[in-house]
Amino acid sequence: MKPPEPADLSVTIAGVTLPNPVLPASGTYEIGEAHEGFFSPARLGAVINKTIFREPRAGNPPPRIWETPSGMLNAIGIPSKGLRWFLQEELPRLRRLGPPVIASVAGGDVAEFAEVAAAVGATGQADLLELDLSCPNLRDGIPWGTDPGKLEEVLSAVRGATPVPVIAKLSPNVRDISEMALAAQEAGAAAVSMVNAYQGMAIDIRTRRPALGNITGGLSGPAIHPLAVYAVYSSFGRLRIPIIGIGGVASWREAVEFLLAGATAVGVGTQNFVNPLAMLQ
Repeated sequence: MKPPEPADLSVTIAGVTLPNPVLPASGTYEIGEAHEGFFSPARLGAVINKTIFREPRAGNPPPRIWETPSGMLNAIGIPSKGLRWFLQEELPRLRRLGPPVIASVAGGDVAEFAEVAAAVGATGQADLLELDLSCPNLRDGIPWGTDPGKLEEVLSAVRGATPVPVIAKLSPNVRDISEMALAAQEAGAAAVSMVNAYQGMAIDIRTRRPALGNITGGLSGPAIHPLAVYAVYSSFGRLRIPIIGIGGVASWREAVEFLLAGATAVGVGTQNFVNPLAMLQ
């Protein structure tokens, strides 16, 4: 008896075909021996780097991670080796893995966003750019993704700097994320990913002090999954562009929930720290 043909799980985002809809969330899956010992990254729908800025960054003071019921608070602070290292070392390595490459970039101001995006786009090695819009801008400390005007400003600058299609990664710390998704679409985003972490805080009752060195951090993991599903569902009917659903995916069941809510693809984040095989399950 002839074995059945494998199902076609491919999806398309901004003209880029992903072999399947499962990808890591930025910063939660480092390509290297530690993870490649479990499975080949070639089995993923796409690969993505930890967000980069123009200059190297040390990140936030420790402690940076605090476990919570059904989740995790983190205040890592996006440490990185900077743009030059990314272009010379990490981006070519990501390109060699096989799946489409999504380059995650950020900036403290509009000019930095545009400069980093242009430099990455000029290499021809990134299929898509993801803008981390949860980081604050240096002028007033307000995250780009919480103000429609600032969101439009940075998206317009990046689109003018490179022809690579742009994914806007949106912060859930707003009154109505569907409004921000609509603003991103109108500003030229080719897709949106939602959600980034929810702002939270924990206090260590033994020391009576904040548990994180940065005082506050981002809550992720299964605890936020229903909120993330609602964010996708509430945005789907208003958008013409694809959505990448992120938040609390621990198994195929949560991934299917996102797809049924309207997502085209699904990002797996915190669960990668718990189970290195999560994206295959």
